[in-house]
Amino acid sequence: MNMNEMNLLQQFFYYFQENGSYVFAQFLRHFLISIYGVLFAAIVGIPIGIMISRRKKLADWVIRIANIIQTIPALAMVSILMFGFGLGVNVVIVTVFLYSLLPIIKNTYTGMIQVDRNALDVGKGMGMTAWQRLYMIELPLSVSVIMAGIRNALVVAIGITAIGTFVGAGGLGDIIVRGTNATDGAAIILAGALPTAVMSIFTDWFLGLIERRLDPASRTSK
Repeated sequence: MNMNEMNLLQQFFYYFQENGSYVFAQFLRHFLISIYGVLFAAIVGIPIGIMISRRKKLADWVIRIANIIQTIPALAMVSILMFGFGLGVNVVIVTVFLYSLLPIIKNTYTGMIQVDRNALDVGKGMGMTAWQRLYMIELPLSVSVIMAGIRNALVVAIGITAIGTFVGAGGLGDIIVRGTNATDGAAIILAGALPTAVMSIFTDWFLGLIERRLDPASRTSK
């Protein structure tokens, strides 16, 4: 390790020592903005995914619209939404919500259409209603695929939330931008970028565990 790297590490730890509570507050704010956006997307996207699995003619159109939303650059999306929602947290939550729709809708649709038809026929034979088949057969068999969509959406959302600093939403992006504006801000950039990376890695790992536990194949193999 050369002197430059040693100095960078010293500055990094010094920044954390002096501003630890501020970094933690921005970390928590960043995470909550991401969670809220994905949660709202799940509340809207999962029912849409279920609906288009019943009406497959709509599926291509709905997924195509969600794909178009996904192609809009995040900074452009924030700029557009800013005119309707103003500055602050709300515009970032709506941005995360829109970007999270595609993986959640697509995975819900995929999970629902992959449910074994024989299992549904057995449910019909037992006299189950459509709602009972949904909650007792279809959702339990497709929940791991749906969770994979939520997992992907949340990891992407953590990265998107960093641009919230440009509209006054706070988050770890504030620290990164402060570092880019500082004369010798490499350590400050690292203090914002490293927690963002750790958040993404931990979230992906934790939701991956949940996804595997919810997988019907893993439950039946025990």
